[in-house]
Amino acid sequence: MNPVRNSSRCDSKPSGASNPAGMILGPDPAAEQGPIISNGVNRWERVDGTIERVEQTLLVTFLGFMILIAFSQIVLRNFFFTGLDWGDSLLRNLVLWVGFIGATLATKEGRHINIDIVSRWLPSLGKHIVTLITHLFSFFVCCALTYAALKFIKNEVEMGNRTFLNIPAWVPEMILPITFGLMTFRFGLRSFKTLFGMGKADPLRDREKET
Repeated sequence: MNPVRNSSRCDSKPSGASNPAGMILGPDPAAEQGPIISNGVNRWERVDGTIERVEQTLLVTFLGFMILIAFSQIVLRNFFFTGLDWGDSLLRNLVLWVGFIGATLATKEGRHINIDIVSRWLPSLGKHIVTLITHLFSFFVCCALTYAALKFIKNEVEMGNRTFLNIPAWVPEMILPITFGLMTFRFGLRSFKTLFGMGKADPLRDREKET
């Protein structure tokens, strides 16, 4: 006689085992906030990447134009005893633009000159804190420089100075507040990313790596 199989086997867990109190578990707000912040950072990083591509294009264009103008000036002066009256002034302004665009690209790629003495001996969380302090300090310095550059442009507009080809002097000098503003934006973005990364730091994992 075959034994009767009991359909109500005890291999299924009681309904209240995983949630004894019978509470309705909703989504964790802290868990939902992480992806939102991450998406916002990624969106600004894409904007920054677009700006970087524009800067690289401008940098190559201006460098090529500088070489062309400088070569033309040499040829005209040595062989034709003449030159472009506006050439030297244009070259000085192009050097200014190339230098400041290069500074913003260095900020984007994190290639500024820095002295790293303390952070190499710190754990991951300590490195994040030092990096955050450094980026915040750079952010506020660039804010002050942006404000000073805007005041400088305002004074140049009031004075009405002229440069090459009778262009107002403040037009090529606009590179000052633009690049300082970009550096402010990038240091602020780096500070936010570092602060967001501090929340993901795992001290236990760092101790395991050290041992």
